[in-house]
Amino acid sequence: MPVEQLVGIWGSERVLGPQVRGELTLVRDGNNWRARIAGFDVPARIDGRKVSVVMPGGQGELRATLAEHGQGITGHWIQPPVLMSGMKFATPVELRSLQPGVWRGVVAPLEDRFSLYLVVQQQPDGSVTAFIRNPERNFGNRMLFRVDLQDRTVRLTSTKGDTQIEGTFDAQSGRLSLPYPPFDTTFDFTRRDRSQAVGLYSRTPAPGPYAYQKPIAEDDGWTTASPTDVGMDVQPLQQLVQRILDQEPSPEPAPAIQGLLIARHGKLIVEEYFQGFDKERPHDLRSSSKSYASLLIGIALDQGAPFTVDTPVVSLLPEYKGKLSNLDARKRKLTVANLMTMSTGLACDDDDPASPGNEDRLDDSVPDWYKYTLDLPMVRAPGEKAVYCSANINLLGGVLHNATRMWIPEFFTKNVASPLQMRGYHVDLMPNGEQYLGGGIYMRPRDALKLGQLYLSGGTWNGKRVVSQRWVERSTANHATMQDGRTYGYTWWRHELRVGDKVYSQYEASGNGGQLVMVVPELDLVVLFTAGNYNHVALWRKFREELLPRFILSAVTAK
Repeated sequence: MPVEQLVGIWGSERVLGPQVRGELTLVRDGNNWRARIAGFDVPARIDGRKVSVVMPGGQGELRATLAEHGQGITGHWIQPPVLMSGMKFATPVELRSLQPGVWRGVVAPLEDRFSLYLVVQQQPDGSVTAFIRNPERNFGNRMLFRVDLQDRTVRLTSTKGDTQIEGTFDAQSGRLSLPYPPFDTTFDFTRRDRSQAVGLYSRTPAPGPYAYQKPIAEDDGWTTASPTDVGMDVQPLQQLVQRILDQEPSPEPAPAIQGLLIARHGKLIVEEYFQGFDKERPHDLRSSSKSYASLLIGIALDQGAPFTVDTPVVSLLPEYKGKLSNLDARKRKLTVANLMTMSTGLACDDDDPASPGNEDRLDDSVPDWYKYTLDLPMVRAPGEKAVYCSANINLLGGVLHNATRMWIPEFFTKNVASPLQMRGYHVDLMPNGEQYLGGGIYMRPRDALKLGQLYLSGGTWNGKRVVSQRWVERSTANHATMQDGRTYGYTWWRHELRVGDKVYSQYEASGNGGQLVMVVPELDLVVLFTAGNYNHVALWRKFREELLPRFILSAVTAK
């Protein structure tokens, strides 16, 4: 069977779960409560006004509160771990009263989607090669495969390294089946053309010349406008979008921009999505969601939480008294500010795979991530040096929980998501069920952009105070210098950008792959990139260093 018959585009899209989703109905009959969803009819538990439902087989859980007047039930749906990351997620859910004793709402957990596109090409020397593209996780990045076909067996062998994938090809049905080892499952591929490969190309079908369209206003708090309304030239912005649209898939590493949103003077002026993403599909913000950790701390302090940024962390976590390893005088002095600036002195370095505090060591085998972090040995004095460490930021969750006596997803919903008019987001949870603050929130891009606008507006959203202006100013000030020379605030990166002879100060929430919420105060400008260039910082840092100055900052024509 000639291998040439495999030449072309192959695609496979899978929804890997979760099964339990859709309409949820709670029914009260006397003292008995029942929950009905996705064909299940299970008991619900009531403790005062607390409502909980646990699905059989660990397929989901409701954690909610009945309103005092009884007209509504609000809370979170906790889904089982997603296969893509192994993390659980909590999603806000609201049930409304239909009649006495009956409440109904919709459970919409994070959909565990995974797309694979295999592009098979014949080379001038007659050999057949292939590359893989995966918009969600960037699987196959920078890998080129040699393709062999013998009888029904297909082998993909990487041209560099020893990776080999072996599957089958059924010529009669036109189906190519390949395993994906991390998921312990097989993907069935079918032939595609340009119009059917929505996640492979920037747009499907081929869009032709780009024509700017003003974003559509909806009930999420954003006012929309055109660039000319806010003193910007539309031409450079069109050139940027056209550049993204013109990009063809290839085996070479290339920008994988999946969303571009721009707001000026508090108005949304650009909203474009690519590679199968859209405004309702939540995006993995990765470490850019670290910046919510300091926001939550600031809100707690504004509300009178009994600590300051200079309070030693060990004193705020009394449950570990007498239980910590490596507790010395330096660790006792480690403060909340040290956590927010990643200058704790703990043996924790995400850029060093051998570091005992590396984020990859935090998994289900570690029951208490706070204690694990506090148990790390000290390698230097707090404040001496800033080293990128997600576990530092996550430990702020222990401080926040103890200070507020609230489950962090509830505190986030009440104090951030609700005032910022967010919806359809998903916060990731640690094995103990508490929110992980080290990164990984999935959020609608329009809502993700609001974090930048909130800070640009001095802590307000549409005139409503969310966090104090003093905290905004303090968070974005220079508190530490990282190993690469960049300065860092309280979970905010700081940069200077040059456009011609002008230099602009900028701060940002930054996440692996190109999840960038960028604020340029002097221009009253907020920009969001979402992208899939995971573990390829040389590509996504160009969004800030090249695309932002060349196409966006240069488009500003008036204050």
